[in-house]
Amino acid sequence: MSRLQKLFSAGLTIAAAMSAPALADDFRLSSSSVSEGHQLAAAQVFKGFGCDGGNLSPQLSWSGAPKEAKSFAITAYDPDAPTGSGWWHWNIVNIPADVGQLDAGASANNGLPKGSLELKNDYGTTGFGGACPPPGEVHRYIFTVYALGVEKLELPEGASNALAGFMVRANTIGKASITAVYNR
Repeated sequence: MSRLQKLFSAGLTIAAAMSAPALADDFRLSSSSVSEGHQLAAAQVFKGFGCDGGNLSPQLSWSGAPKEAKSFAITAYDPDAPTGSGWWHWNIVNIPADVGQLDAGASANNGLPKGSLELKNDYGTTGFGGACPPPGEVHRYIFTVYALGVEKLELPEGASNALAGFMVRANTIGKASITAVYNR
């Protein structure tokens, strides 16, 4: 093996080792409320804008997070919204590292772990805002839990979802998602 091949091989080995925590193959998100590729239940549909759902945040459980995780963040995002930038349905940061689940309706019932911070969704209210795509359109709803390498994100009051997303991704060491759909 030439010196160049050895260097290239060593570089690939180092790159693979460095990216391993970010891949977090064992990090899993599960839910009794939402399922991969399936239609959201009425409980996770918005009440308003022509929709008549329960507007309840789903039950979410996660396991296999990287050992280095110091906190978690959760988002619910619709990339298909006709806004040019998608639609943020839910954004929670600063979930303590010892938490591994949220009960259904945790957002509406103040059932979030102590220290957690919910941001305003794109409906303009704080907490979970359910699905409500335009009639006749099928939209994807991506629920993601992020394992973060910091205990707390220092966000200014009234931080936008874009700023929170930047900070979450800058500190992510692993993530897991479930993508559900909804149409009306």
